[in-house]
Amino acid sequence: MPSSRQAHLARLYAASALACLLACAVPLPAFAQEVGKVAANVPSGSQMLLAADTLVYNNDNQTVTAVGGVQIDYGGNRLVAQKVIYDRNTKRMVATGNVEIVNSDGTKINSQHIDITDDFADGFVNALRVETIDKAYFAAESAERMGGVLTTFHNGVYTACEPCEDKPDKAPTWRVKARKIIWNGEKKTVRFENANFEFFGFPLAYLPAFEIADPTVKRKSGFLIPSISYNSHLGYSVKVPYYFALSPTYDLTVSGSGYTKQGFLGEAEWRQRFNNGEYSLKIAGIQQRDPDAFIDRAGRNVDSGTAADPNKRRGMMGTQGQFAINERWNFGWDVLLQTDKNFSSTYNIDKYNGSIHRSTVYLTGLNGRNYFDVRAMHFDVQENTLNSNIAARSNQQPWVLPSLDYAYIPEASVAGGQLSLNVNTRVLRRDELDQTFNVPYNAGTPVQRVRGIEGESGRLTTEAEWKRSFVTDDGLVLTPLLALQGDVDYLNASSGSLAAVNQMAANPLINANDDMRSSFARYMATAGLEMRWPLLFSMASGSSHVVEPMAQLFLRPNEQYVGGLAIPNEDAQSMVFDATTLFERDKFSGYDRIEGGSRANVGFRYSGSYINGWGTNAIFGQSYQIGGENSFAAPDLVNVGAYSGLQNTKSDYVGLFGISSPNGFAASVSGRFDEQTFEVRRAEVKAAYSGLPVSLSAKYAFIQAQPLYGFTTDRHEVTLGASTHLAENWRVFGTGTYDLQQSLLVKDGVGFAYNDSCFTYLMTYSQSRDLNTREVTQSIGFNLSFRTLGDFGSSTSAIDTIQ
Repeated sequence: MPSSRQAHLARLYAASALACLLACAVPLPAFAQEVGKVAANVPSGSQMLLAADTLVYNNDNQTVTAVGGVQIDYGGNRLVAQKVIYDRNTKRMVATGNVEIVNSDGTKINSQHIDITDDFADGFVNALRVETIDKAYFAAESAERMGGVLTTFHNGVYTACEPCEDKPDKAPTWRVKARKIIWNGEKKTVRFENANFEFFGFPLAYLPAFEIADPTVKRKSGFLIPSISYNSHLGYSVKVPYYFALSPTYDLTVSGSGYTKQGFLGEAEWRQRFNNGEYSLKIAGIQQRDPDAFIDRAGRNVDSGTAADPNKRRGMMGTQGQFAINERWNFGWDVLLQTDKNFSSTYNIDKYNGSIHRSTVYLTGLNGRNYFDVRAMHFDVQENTLNSNIAARSNQQPWVLPSLDYAYIPEASVAGGQLSLNVNTRVLRRDELDQTFNVPYNAGTPVQRVRGIEGESGRLTTEAEWKRSFVTDDGLVLTPLLALQGDVDYLNASSGSLAAVNQMAANPLINANDDMRSSFARYMATAGLEMRWPLLFSMASGSSHVVEPMAQLFLRPNEQYVGGLAIPNEDAQSMVFDATTLFERDKFSGYDRIEGGSRANVGFRYSGSYINGWGTNAIFGQSYQIGGENSFAAPDLVNVGAYSGLQNTKSDYVGLFGISSPNGFAASVSGRFDEQTFEVRRAEVKAAYSGLPVSLSAKYAFIQAQPLYGFTTDRHEVTLGASTHLAENWRVFGTGTYDLQQSLLVKDGVGFAYNDSCFTYLMTYSQSRDLNTREVTQSIGFNLSFRTLGDFGSSTSAIDTIQ
């Protein structure tokens, strides 16, 4: 046995001799140049390296043979074999014995016998297996390579499924067997001739010929796989898209959809990318064949909220974009224009099919702890719910021109504490008054709410806050706080808005038939103190618990200009008082309302951890109005404080308790309770388990009636969901939402799915019911996704799935 040193010397001598012999047969620069035709990414001046255990050369036959651990490296390309014979006359190399060629792009070619030219361009391979960089696989009885770009596989197989480690001979989830597979490296295509598509080893379809993009190519012109769907109003549909790869930086996709009830829908989307961003433009249109399919029992068009529209033409145009001006600033937009309020939702136009679409143009900046955002907005409400003024709903949505937010936190401390500055401004314009009349209550008196005035309004708000924390020797944490907020407002209201306010006001406004223009300013100063005393308890069982009694005191003057048209409430119409907002300094959701008067918040927070991995947490407390006017008892045009639980001197109790476990189970219960009777005013119970083979979720929500706030009856709703794995990759899932107050199953659905690394199958059936008309809308969707081949089926599912 030779020593390791002798073996090493043998390799060096063999490499030197073969390199010299190759140089005699073909000048080395020329040889490298020929190989470079195949390895186009090889840097200029790259050297070819060869190593082998033994070198045998035959001058009579003009051959050079390298035997044992042969490896040839050139510019990132590598050939490994047990034996390589180079023929100087034919300029061909024959590699045998566990041959592997690894191209610079990562593609692997494996065989027992490869016969190729010395420039790797042409060749013949027996028992070939190819693995591409993105894990696509070719195999064949034999293959030919011509011109360095065209590879033909004879009796070949193609799949994008990784072989099973335990059973490598097991058929993959899917594969394509073909008499001939032609891989064109120049055109970046793979063509299959006389092919059979096999699914789990069973022949599923015969395909005389078809072509797909090279697995290494992400963009190529051609038809995309069609999709099909079903909807009660539209009927069955088939969508066929065609993709134009016009350039590395821009492309176009056109689609045609045929609906059995409504006819042909055309779509086109242009996308373009730049070094600092991208944008897209989409258009879609249809001339409906049967608009009466949308008519409900009341004779109204569900989509438009009016009688049937004799104009059958419907369409949209939308554009989105985002650009990085520099590392700190970004500019973008998302704009939708359509012929009616519900076109994009009805026909499920991708990226524009949400129930509420916010058209916006924005500019944002972020630098350290500084933030800036300015945007113009308009809201498109896409819904098929009928009410008394649904036809004008789109005109009731405001134009926001603009809205601005700025936040600044200095890095240096101020008087030992943290200073923060916030600026917010908004300018609104609304073409029509947005008002509602609720179902009569309280001896038949109707309740009116003005959600937005007809006209213009604007506000500029600046807020500064300073706070600093001190810790006593006993562990008590004291945090004093000072805050000052100032507003400048203006209002240009129409006579229609004034008339609506006169109907609500105890003292009607003077000259309500005239427009009103006014401007004013207000302020709010706050001095506060927060006290927390975290107490840690460690048990012998290994668990630890932190109980933190907590109290806050805020002293401030009364809120100014509450009610009427003084300051319209546009951004603080949502009012939820629960455990998460108990310790907020200002519990309103926006800047148009400011919490005034002196208030104390008292309660405790708790968290616990256990040695077995379980965890618990809780919050409980109450809020007290201790001086001045209670802002939540002072109604505005939307009665935002009514039934909030804060309208009395003593608020309702609020609490939350949650648990979590290491095995995937979590649950929480939260609620608001009457401060005298402890009656439940608002509650939410959630529980979920995520594991194998079953995942479950349940949610119950209850909100007591809030007539002045627009809800005249109690609301009870239960949502359940479940998913179970039938096998390693198979699962069944379902979900449902039931309205206990209306005794109506609002929506439900079931689904069946399979998923592995190369194939996904999803089939769903869902129903939804209108709360007013009880009309049922049904949807069926399915999707087949074959990795590298494409998707077939519905583009989206109308069911909430459990992951």
